[in-house]
Amino acid sequence: MSLMEIKNLYKSFGGLSAVLNFNFNMEENDLVGLIGPNGAGKTTVFNLITGVYKPDQGSITFAGQNLVGLPPYNICKKGIARTFQNIRLFRDLTVLDNVRIAIHKDVNYGFLGAIFRTPGFFRGEAEIEDKALEYLKIFKLENKKDEIASNLPYGEQRRLEIARALATSPTMLILDEPAAGMNPQETRELMKLIQWLRQDFKLSILLIEHDMSLVMGVCERIFVLDYGQVIAEGMPEEIRNNKQVIEAYLGEEAN
Repeated sequence: MSLMEIKNLYKSFGGLSAVLNFNFNMEENDLVGLIGPNGAGKTTVFNLITGVYKPDQGSITFAGQNLVGLPPYNICKKGIARTFQNIRLFRDLTVLDNVRIAIHKDVNYGFLGAIFRTPGFFRGEAEIEDKALEYLKIFKLENKKDEIASNLPYGEQRRLEIARALATSPTMLILDEPAAGMNPQETRELMKLIQWLRQDFKLSILLIEHDMSLVMGVCERIFVLDYGQVIAEGMPEEIRNNKQVIEAYLGEEAN
């Protein structure tokens, strides 16, 4: 059984079809890319998967469970975490607090424990802080733990957003243009990080990215969207040489 299976997904906005008859599947520990020209519908697909939008038609199942109609926080609890094309940190909170918030979905001290500051509350908060620091170490941000998130350089904000997503303990990580704004050295480091996360955390990773060196370098399968429809699916080398894909990107018939 596939970890995620999407069938005949359709979403329109004001009569304009953003996603049309989208079919997709991922297995456990897959590393899959979703690419396409600007406006192809890639982020709309991510928003449909994570509950930001509700599809007009079609089905989305994850680990055998229907996701359609669930709010984003329930989808997160089922094991899907994401980052955003435009970084969405809690900008006025510290680096540490940004990650602590992600772990708080698993607190076990209860509402009254938080109100009355019971011993269980303090134990729980100490455990959360320890876990948050572990994630910051993975992303080389432990020395920035007390800094306000908005004060970090752009590349470090990107890493913090991925750390926060990972702190929700997902089985699938969805990355929306994680290399945006990064220099070539940061992109190479990101490639290694994605491969390491997939291997060590046993994650399935779905990636939207415009940096083709990153996509071709890490993804095992690639889906190509154009005008909301899948026009190609295959291994990186197949996609690289696909005439329809070249035409979609160049806007002219490939020779």
